[in-house]
Amino acid sequence: MSYRAVESAEVSPDATIGDGSSLWHLCQVREQAVLGKNCVIGRGAYIGTGVRMGDSCKVQNYALVYEPGVLGEGVFIGPAVVLTNDTYPRAVNPDLTLKSADDWEAVGVTIEDGASVGARSVCVAPLRIGAWALVAAGSVVTRDVPAYALVAGVPARQIGWVSRTGTRLEERPDGSLVDTGTGAVHDVIDGQLKEREE
Repeated sequence: MSYRAVESAEVSPDATIGDGSSLWHLCQVREQAVLGKNCVIGRGAYIGTGVRMGDSCKVQNYALVYEPGVLGEGVFIGPAVVLTNDTYPRAVNPDLTLKSADDWEAVGVTIEDGASVGARSVCVAPLRIGAWALVAAGSVVTRDVPAYALVAGVPARQIGWVSRTGTRLEERPDGSLVDTGTGAVHDVIDGQLKEREE
């Protein structure tokens, strides 16, 4: 075995776990899930059937990543985050018969490289969170989030832009945005953040 799993972790033999990954107490990784290299799955976290995760992802304690979720490389999922998978959640059909897997179509949350979802946030599928975006703790995300966007609230709304380090970009008088750590200057063009070339 090229990954670490504590005794209480429940890992399907049909899951694929990348080298160097760590699976902690009471986590569950379901059938056909694919985790990249150097991933960390925290205590009590759930990784659903067929979920795909890139290298170096961190899923913190008690987070729930339901199928068919897709996480890019370096994605951070904070404690108790939920990625849903049902547009119209019901336990039963209109005739009150119990729903089976054939009675609904799973929809997923896709999170692109480097993005972070803060503690206790809920992402309501289907939606996409762009690369390096940051979802503030306690948010309820109901629509797509642009790359590098900072969103917060219930429902989540964009309140700014962030750099790859996660720090908020500061607006300058000319409307451009600057990363105070690196000095990199950015512009928002057609709703997307673009770094100026020096």
